[in-house]
Amino acid sequence: MVTKILGKMDTIKIANAPCSWGALEFDLDAKAPDHLQVLQEIQETGYVGTELGDWGFMPTEPVALRAVVGRYGLDMIGAFVPVALADGAAHEQGIANALRVAALLKDAGYPEAVIVLADDNGTVAERTTHAGRISPDMGLDEARWSTFARGATAVAKAVRDRHGMRTVFHHHCAGYVETPEELDRLLSLTDPELLGLCFDTGHYAFGGGDPLTGIAKHRERIWHVHFKDYDPQVGEQSRMNGWDYFESVRQGVFCELGKGSVDFAGVLDMLKKTDYRGWIVVEQDVLPGMGTPKVCARNNRVYLEQLAV
Repeated sequence: MVTKILGKMDTIKIANAPCSWGALEFDLDAKAPDHLQVLQEIQETGYVGTELGDWGFMPTEPVALRAVVGRYGLDMIGAFVPVALADGAAHEQGIANALRVAALLKDAGYPEAVIVLADDNGTVAERTTHAGRISPDMGLDEARWSTFARGATAVAKAVRDRHGMRTVFHHHCAGYVETPEELDRLLSLTDPELLGLCFDTGHYAFGGGDPLTGIAKHRERIWHVHFKDYDPQVGEQSRMNGWDYFESVRQGVFCELGKGSVDFAGVLDMLKKTDYRGWIVVEQDVLPGMGTPKVCARNNRVYLEQLAV
């Protein structure tokens, strides 16, 4: 049985991810930097791990993936897999996609990497349009909650049974699990020994929650952590102007660490006191071609160094 104990390390390690360079899971027109630039800049700005990014962003042949990630002295720690879990017809392909990614990671020599399962975010107009201001009537009904949880469970079980690897669910704005109440509901419907949680501080805040409260409530399910800050002033502008998720990101709702409302010192203290010894992945989502990712990545790393991680 795979449990939350697997994958523990002696200390917390800090990674970054391709989404900080605009390599997002969404189908967008603009082009992000290539994987060689992203990996080099992750290494140069002081990180020791990365996630895979979209399928095809990095090599999809195990030896080639291992070689290019190793060239920059990095560890490959996880991969984002979006699945439209509320649609039962999407489950079979979602399982196949997750198994394909898991096989690549395992065969490349990263068996402790996690599958970061998420809804197919940004594809449902109502949820994308109202990200950051979701009301209960925009949520799933009982039948679709059952379908959603069944799909998440099926993905996690297939990944465990076929490859012995762990799956964590990533709550995410512009998907069906955005608000604290929606996350509570999904976790109540799934097996805590089978499906862990990727807790994302920025998405939890943008979705209406307090990250410290969320971590305290769900600490036993947290196997993977994303550090993302949230600018409440941009969040308020989003509400006032009716921005959709992508416009909110474009306007900087996810700002540099320490410049928003997330209490990272408090979050780190709570994680350390509860013996968290996994990865923290810094993410400052930008759209392709937006901002200065390398500068932001370095600033974010310096900020965490000041917090002694």
